[in-house]
Amino acid sequence: MKAAVMGYGTIGSGVVEVLQVNRESIAKRIGEEIEVKYILDIRDFTGSPIQDKIVDNYKIIADDPEIKIVVETMGGVEPAYTFVKEMLEAGKHVTTSNKALVAVKGAELLQLAREKNVNFMFEASVGGGIPIIRPLLSCLTADVIEEITGIVNGTTNYMMTKMSQDGLAFDEVLKDAQEKGFAEKDPTADIEGYDACRKIAILTSIVSGQQVDYEDIPTEGITQITAEDMKYAKAMGRVIKLLAVSKKTKDGYTVRVAPYLLKSSHPLYAVNDVFNAIFVHGNVLGDAMFYGSGAGKLPTASAVVADMVEIAKNVGKNLPVEWKPEKLILSDPGKMQNRYFVRTTDQKESIEAVFGNVEYVEVPDISEEIGFFTDAMTEETYEEKSKQLSKIVQMIRVI
Repeated sequence: MKAAVMGYGTIGSGVVEVLQVNRESIAKRIGEEIEVKYILDIRDFTGSPIQDKIVDNYKIIADDPEIKIVVETMGGVEPAYTFVKEMLEAGKHVTTSNKALVAVKGAELLQLAREKNVNFMFEASVGGGIPIIRPLLSCLTADVIEEITGIVNGTTNYMMTKMSQDGLAFDEVLKDAQEKGFAEKDPTADIEGYDACRKIAILTSIVSGQQVDYEDIPTEGITQITAEDMKYAKAMGRVIKLLAVSKKTKDGYTVRVAPYLLKSSHPLYAVNDVFNAIFVHGNVLGDAMFYGSGAGKLPTASAVVADMVEIAKNVGKNLPVEWKPEKLILSDPGKMQNRYFVRTTDQKESIEAVFGNVEYVEVPDISEEIGFFTDAMTEETYEEKSKQLSKIVQMIRVI
């Protein structure tokens, strides 16, 4: 079976490597080998064994009737969207690791794939090497998924782990992450939470069956988390993690990306370094968790190739995915209930006058401020109350 790879970067080259390394086992699973006929890239790879496969015009792939499967690993919405759309229109199956493309155009591309009796798959777009899309679409279809809470960004999880364990400041751990190759030269998408936001938008779209626009999701990154926050967390026996949270309530879906304080009994508490984990709660299943390498060349490529194998087993049919293009209106984030950990320079009398019953947290070497837990309240109630204090240094939500 002939395939093409669009984009020979980290993930694209990983896909070619996985197909080569596991050639025999893949062939056994589908009854024939998958051969990469074309690699779309504008660069020259002179001396490389893949040079004779390089093409710089995507229409060569679209116009070749031998090509059954196309892998998109270019990233970004354009030109990936234009290329993928043309592949589907030409009757070719497509799999992608591109979360930006899936978050914005997923519903449309799934509809087009349905019309053309082919498949558009995107397992690698959310959890990297962690299987989560296919379990939601197959294994968990008997359940109503009531909650998805995930650590879905390896860069920020690595940074939070280093800050917690080594007592380092944000700027120090960001530099360390960049030196180790865990963070990009421009880390904005990771540290501001945008990457996690797109991923939870995709997951919520899948479980709700409608388009969730990531622009509608309240998103906070980790740039405001300090070494002092980590001292408080350690004193409480807790950790701070950047979480992507989606919950189904009687009013619809509430979705948020933000740092949270987790207690030691939470399933995500011990997920450290660049590892990711996605916690799922179903109304019948109860709790389940998917854990593993959420990023990286070979783990992500493994998920892409798994899609290719699934496609190869189902060349003549479309595997339906319920994701309509109609926009899902998310519930008012101000109605979300949380407890909050607050750091302030106000006095206890002022704190109790505003928040009533609170639980104080003391850290021996931090004396110029007060840390406390509030009772559970809505986001809008917290906002109203917090304005009555003169100086809030930090607020972190609590699970």
